[in-house]
Amino acid sequence: MTTRLSRRSFGLLAGAAALGGLSACATRPPAKARVVVIGGGFGGATTAKYIRRLDPAIDVTLVERSKSFVTCPFSNAVIGGLQDISTITHSYDALSERWGVDVIHDEAIAIDTVKKVVALKGGRQLSYDKLVVAPGIDFKWNAIEGYDEKAAEILPHAWKAGAQTITLRRQLEALEDGGVVALSVPANPYRCPPGPYERASLIAHYLKTTKPKSKLLILDGKDSFSKQGLFQDAWAKLYPGLIEWVPLSKDGKITKVDAAARVLESEFGTKHKVAVANVIPPQQAGAIAHVAGLVDKSGWVPVDAKTFEAKQAKDVYVVGDATIANPQPKSGFIANAHGKVVAATIVNAVNGKGQLEPSWANTCYSLIAPDYGITVAGVYRVGDKGLEEVPGSGGVSPKDADAQFRALEARYARDWYKSITTDTWG
Repeated sequence: MTTRLSRRSFGLLAGAAALGGLSACATRPPAKARVVVIGGGFGGATTAKYIRRLDPAIDVTLVERSKSFVTCPFSNAVIGGLQDISTITHSYDALSERWGVDVIHDEAIAIDTVKKVVALKGGRQLSYDKLVVAPGIDFKWNAIEGYDEKAAEILPHAWKAGAQTITLRRQLEALEDGGVVALSVPANPYRCPPGPYERASLIAHYLKTTKPKSKLLILDGKDSFSKQGLFQDAWAKLYPGLIEWVPLSKDGKITKVDAAARVLESEFGTKHKVAVANVIPPQQAGAIAHVAGLVDKSGWVPVDAKTFEAKQAKDVYVVGDATIANPQPKSGFIANAHGKVVAATIVNAVNGKGQLEPSWANTCYSLIAPDYGITVAGVYRVGDKGLEEVPGSGGVSPKDADAQFRALEARYARDWYKSITTDTWG
C-alpha cells in the first residue's frame, strides 16, 4: 500500500523537487520582467502559475483561445459513458484571480523573436522578455488520404478533447447493436502513447454492457505499444472476442479513408466498412511553433535538455507535447513537469541565479474498466547525450496483480487527475 500511494503522489513530489532551492526567491525583490505564455494546457498553465507563485513581481500574460480547457486525460471516460464532459472542463479563473496571471482569450498568430513581440489575431501585440510556447499538437491533415478537417466531422479523431469527444460519444450511442467500431492508431510519436488502447478498452466496456453483439477493431500503424502486455491480458479477461488488434505487420496501417461511406483502407488495399470510425491522424507541433520557425524537419520543436529553451530562438521556451523530449512521452503529466522546470528556470534567470539541474517524473494511468487500472512510470534526467531515463526508476503495474490491486490503480488514477488539474489550474 505504501508503494502505491507514493506513486500516486509521484508527480507533485517530483515537481517540488525540481523547484528545490528556489523557495526563497519569492521573498526577494527581483528584477521586473514580462513573460508571455502561449497556450493554456497542462504545460502553459502550469508555467504561468508557477512563475507567479515563485516570484509575484514578474508579470505573466497567458494567451489562450478557449475560455475553458477540456483535458485529454479522462476524455476516454467521457467517450465510454463513465463521465460527463463537464467533469474534465477547467476554468482559468483561479490563474487570474488567485495567482495574478493576465489571461487573454485570443490566438497568437506570429512571433518576432528578434523584436520579442507576439502578434494576436485580435490585433494586439505583446512584448516580452521571456516567451513560453505551449501549443500542444496539430494534425497532419491528408497524411491519410481523404482525411481532412471536413472528414473528421464524420470520422472523429477526438484527440483534442471537446466537441470531437462529444461527437464520438454520440456516434457510439447511436450505434446499432452488432455494428463494428474501428479505431485507427498512428505510428509514433503522438500525444499520449497508451491513450488509444485505454480508449479501446472503455469503448469495449460500453459495448459489452449495452451493445454486446458489436465488435471493436484496432487498426494500428505499429507493431507494439505502451503497456501492451497488461492491456492484452485485460482484454482477454474482460472482453474476450470483442477486441481485435491488427498491427502494422498484419496490414494494420490505414492510408486512405472514404468518410461518407465509412470505409478505411489499409496500406495493402484491405477495405474495412464500419459503423463508427475513430481515426487518430499523425501529429506535429501546434501551428504557432511552425509559424515562428521553432520546429525542425520532424515537425516537432528541439529544445535544450536542461532549460527547454528552443534551439532556434533565444529566450523562447517550449513545453509539453510540441517538444522533442525523448525518451519522455507526450503526456499531461510530463507537460506539467516541464512547466514547473521552465518556470523555475525563468525565475532564476530573471533573478541572476544559476541554472537548475532538473529531473522529471511521469506516471501514466490507464483505465481498462471502471474498476480496473494499470500504470507505467519513469524518472528522467539530463545525461551526457541529453535526456535519459534513470535506470530502474520506473516500470509498469505487476502482471499478476489481483482484482483489488487493479481497483486501487483505478482509484489512484482518479485521485491523480484531481491532484494534477488542481495543481495546473487551481
